Amino acid sequence: MKRALTLLILGAVLALSSTTLLAEGNAANGKTKAAACFACHGADGNAVDPQYPRLAGQYNLYLQQVLHEYKDGRRNNPIMKGFVATLSDQDIEDVAAYFSSLPTKLSTLNGHIQGDK
Repeated sequence: MKRALTLLILGAVLALSSTTLLAEGNAANGKTKAAACFACHGADGNAVDPQYPRLAGQYNLYLQQVLHEYKDGRRNNPIMKGFVATLSDQDIEDVAAYFSSLPTKLSTLNGHIQGDK
């Protein structure tokens, strides 16, 4: 009985961890799907205008979370909500994979967080 329970728990852990591994997205597909993002965030993900976040090199899962939050309204930005409205979960994973795979030019947060001069 104890052995069966241990095997069941181990199987559940492996099943849950494998779905995370499968949720990485495809960066090549993400580049295509992110074309609308380039106007503000830059094709290389390093926006020049400080009002737009730099996406290059951000954590994949963070980018996915943020995009889902714009999509479901937890983050309130009408422009972003419009852009993400048509994205599927796979699209979001792909776009996040693309931007997270890019090298960042953000070596410091100086001048990139609210309140900096």
